[in-house]
Amino acid sequence: MEIIREPHALQKTGLLWRAQGLVTGLVPTMGYFHEGHLALMDFARQRADRVMVSLFVNPTQFGPNEDLSRYPRDFERDAALAEAHGVDLLFAPAPGAMYAPDHSTWVEVPELARGLCGASRPTHFKGVATVVAKLFLLAQPSFAVFGEKDWQQLALIRRMVRDLQFPLEVVGRPIVREADGLAMSSRNVFLTPAERQAAPGIRQGLLRAVEQVSQGRRDTAGILADLEGFFAERLPMARLDYARVVDPESLEPLDEVRGPALLAVALFMSKARLIDNVLLGV
Repeated sequence: MEIIREPHALQKTGLLWRAQGLVTGLVPTMGYFHEGHLALMDFARQRADRVMVSLFVNPTQFGPNEDLSRYPRDFERDAALAEAHGVDLLFAPAPGAMYAPDHSTWVEVPELARGLCGASRPTHFKGVATVVAKLFLLAQPSFAVFGEKDWQQLALIRRMVRDLQFPLEVVGRPIVREADGLAMSSRNVFLTPAERQAAPGIRQGLLRAVEQVSQGRRDTAGILADLEGFFAERLPMARLDYARVVDPESLEPLDEVRGPALLAVALFMSKARLIDNVLLGV
């Protein structure tokens, strides 16, 4: 596995592989790999002639009071895991290599960034869209793979690729969970023992909503009120950031579940903010 730290070197390799007609897959990450990341790499390995993984804790997607300095990092472990899962190239730049001191160009998708996580993290998706656009321009992949845990991020990147006509496919892959249902996240290491014990209640609440819809409930206000009550009882140490039912593509709020619908939630624990979602079928 080759490790590249300079953007121009990644772009040179990406352009060469594209000129050679190779199918290349990119897995963008911020590192501290768990089974969810590894599943994305395995998927890319099955589809691609060459697999690239980016490992970059992107400073521009963190707000002033967020956990940039605390975000877990272990480069040696991550590099070993990537190599063990068949990754051909690991791109691990320093922040200064990705952003000049006078960096002033941003990519934004405001219609999809204003709600859900964007409401409490107003600058987050500007940083996400910008760094992902830069990674696409540098790596020149045939396709890029993202997890569905951050559904808003996935929808936003798909819209960006459509609107700016990036020549690649964006692939979403299912959430990978712990045995007790908790969505895997690098931030799970920040949970206290009591929080970790209670955290599977997030998934249980989502499945409770799925069951209600399967039994004929359609009003999202009632579904959300029941969910908020469930969280208050089962996760008393958590503070609900949001719980919304939205259109899976446009992310516009829905009053009723009459077609495709996504239930998305975010909760604050003492040192971690956890997100999860589920599709509500009709």
